[in-house]
Amino acid sequence: MTPRIRLAKPQADEAEVEAIRSVLASGILTNGPKTEEFERAFAELHEVPHAVALANGTVALAAMLLASDIGPGDEVIVPSMTFVSTATAVRHVGATPVFADIHADTFDLDPEDVARRITSRTKAVMVVHYGGQPADLPGLAALAEDRGILLLEDAAQAHGARLHGRYVGGWGRAAMFSFTPTKNITTGEGGIVTTADADVAERLRLLRNHGMTAPYRHEVLGFNWRLTELQAAMGVVQLGRLSGILATKRRNAERMAALLRETPGVRPPTVRDGAEHPFMLYTVLLDERVDRDAVLAELQEAGIEAKVYFPPVHRQPIFRDVAGAVRLDRTEDVARRMLSLPFHAALTDEELEFLAERLTRAVTARLQGAREDRSGGSGPDGRRARPASLADR
Repeated sequence: MTPRIRLAKPQADEAEVEAIRSVLASGILTNGPKTEEFERAFAELHEVPHAVALANGTVALAAMLLASDIGPGDEVIVPSMTFVSTATAVRHVGATPVFADIHADTFDLDPEDVARRITSRTKAVMVVHYGGQPADLPGLAALAEDRGILLLEDAAQAHGARLHGRYVGGWGRAAMFSFTPTKNITTGEGGIVTTADADVAERLRLLRNHGMTAPYRHEVLGFNWRLTELQAAMGVVQLGRLSGILATKRRNAERMAALLRETPGVRPPTVRDGAEHPFMLYTVLLDERVDRDAVLAELQEAGIEAKVYFPPVHRQPIFRDVAGAVRLDRTEDVARRMLSLPFHAALTDEELEFLAERLTRAVTARLQGAREDRSGGSGPDGRRARPASLADR
């Protein structure tokens, strides 16, 4: 069954089609002027000197690590509350991911826990801006400087986000942004790395194009990690939409928070002080007495494409050798209770109300069930309460 409310709905129309058509007519499909235009526009938006476009976010992460001289024998501290590529990219370059715990309210790396996991092999800490919200960048930047390690940003979800007036993407050595269809702007696939370091930018350009410094002269071991001109042309148009998309999503977040304000057992997203949250994800936290998976199933049955973003990465089988005994209590607790609702910019007021009503209904019923279980199932008159029917709901 096609969901009534999809998780994502990219904002695109004839402008993107025309941009792609123009590239096809030009005959230049890769390594051309549209890629340069996209990079320049993205760098200007995020107030950094350099941006280098790559084929997707995962290879952009790997390129960022390689361009920062991270490889075998090195450790990179990462959160487990993230998409798996944050950690797999570390392994792709031969380094070891070390998982650290998160803040319980904003779901991003806790500098105090990061500090406890730094060793003589630690080369960098890679912060993830969960749902797009800027992470604790001042705390992590200070820690990285004090301990002599690099700060890298996985900003896959954070296009246009700012903290204390400063854009993400320029707080550390480099940052990666992704353009998959769930993101606020998309090129279908694609990634980009921003940096203030000209040497890092040059290494990124070499890595994405077989290490070529001149036609058929290969100075470093590189890859074919190029973004196409068609994607770059779409990206230029999408960048022009970003401010409107963010304004809509912030307005919708205020509306949703108001709709859920009186709902027991549901905590809307916490916005960090000084943050301009892009709400790429709208993740609520449910009361520990609520069966999150049952609520998720009920929403999906109602045609709402809700998801769990993300199952903890350190529990994935591929990391059993490095994370088998790690304790991440806050990550585990949040992972049991989190639930992400559809939150694309095309949602109507009626759809927002439908989302809030269905979530409230599902959570309230389960809180009531939990109270009845604790009281032995008796109603106010001493008789055992009957199960609620669908009509009662």
